[in-house]
Amino acid sequence: MKITVNTLKPRNPLVALARFRRAGSHQAGGRSMRQQASRLLQRELDHMKQPP
Repeated sequence: MKITVNTLKPRNPLVALARFRRAGSHQAGGRSMRQQASRLLQRELDHMKQPP
């Protein structure tokens, strides 16, 4: 007597990895945006302090 079981099609292994590391958008995070804004502000202030 032979029993056959239909299996589901194989899952994409890359999807599981992406969900595991919680892949998100490719935008910079909030901290890096604040640091960049702070550096830009400091650069402008230094530029204004320099004598002509």
